[in-house]
Amino acid sequence: MGKSKVLNYSGGKVNFPKISPAQRITSGPKEHLLANYYGINPFDSKERYLMVLETSIQDHNPKTSEAATLGIVDLKDNNKFIPLTKTYSWNFQQGCMLHWLSDELIIYNDRRSGKFVSIIRNIFAEEEKIIPYPISAVTPDRKFAISINFARLHITRPGYGYAGEGQNARLDKAFPTNDGLFLIDLNSGKSKLILSIAEVKKLVPPLPENSIEYFNHTLFNKDGSRIFFLARCSPGPRNTVAFTINREGTNLCPVFPEGWGGSHFDWLTSKKLMITCKFQGKKWTHVLFTDGKKDYQILGGGMLSDGHGTFSPNKKWMVTDTDPDELRMQTLILMDMTTNALLPLGRFYEPPKFKDSWRCDLHPHWSPKSDMIAFNSTHEGTRQVYVISLEEGNSPL
Repeated sequence: MGKSKVLNYSGGKVNFPKISPAQRITSGPKEHLLANYYGINPFDSKERYLMVLETSIQDHNPKTSEAATLGIVDLKDNNKFIPLTKTYSWNFQQGCMLHWLSDELIIYNDRRSGKFVSIIRNIFAEEEKIIPYPISAVTPDRKFAISINFARLHITRPGYGYAGEGQNARLDKAFPTNDGLFLIDLNSGKSKLILSIAEVKKLVPPLPENSIEYFNHTLFNKDGSRIFFLARCSPGPRNTVAFTINREGTNLCPVFPEGWGGSHFDWLTSKKLMITCKFQGKKWTHVLFTDGKKDYQILGGGMLSDGHGTFSPNKKWMVTDTDPDELRMQTLILMDMTTNALLPLGRFYEPPKFKDSWRCDLHPHWSPKSDMIAFNSTHEGTRQVYVISLEEGNSPL
């Protein structure tokens, strides 16, 4: 990228890395997408393998009978796709919520015997362990997970839950006392309800008539001691309230004043958290702050709106994206954490057929060494996975 495209708000020197062109690592005619939500690592620690889903579906959310193939892209062997298994608990926005537990073990969501579960699987053998709950987040030490109700989510936020009756959606209760955030011990498979949906009733705006409350978008902080999540309602205006809570279910805190809402998110450290929100109830932007404090800092000089912001493991950069503009172009943007300078990494066209809850957001993901960014895109006509490489210290600006 040329220097004229860099937006630098500090006036200081920025050593942006040398950026490669986006390289497509999956191929048609079938569609491919990263196997987890943006910000969750899809790479093994050696950055040889990348976990993706393969499907023939283009224009609707997956039905109960429509499985996706979960497989590996071998980045050291001409991007060879190696199918591993199939999953019936997946969607276009969050994949099957795959997490790496080690360089041999993965955990991902599936449906078995009619129930939503998660599967711990050895990628080099057909050994697996069934956890009787689907997962939405895993602690950094890989010992615990958070589970939410994906059947309820399928009704309240199409494109984020799973088709079928794999869980009791509890649609007869606006604020159920027996549903919410469940802490799962991945060794024993046992669960504990740490926060019911009923417990946030006094902390969220009144529900519109015939609406129900639900939880979505959970993420552990960097030491696994605290959890971010969103409480929302459906149907009607999305009365989103962003919360953090201790892993044990104590110290529940709304993180913003009323009316700011919340959308996308990432933890920079165990204390610092970024959430996109309607800052001061006016403009959507990326806001960094200390959990439990009100030291709100707007990132990117206020030039960023709502996007899927995620921090590099080395904490030097944040990558984020934009919704399609009037020309249906999506922009991938790199931000320097020291100066807030912005560097566009590319603009990618989304054909109109990719819309609604089967749209294709770029959803960037960092590699463990902070030297690659993987993302989904449809700019070549089908949904495929792309990688941009970064080489540090070669482009002073």
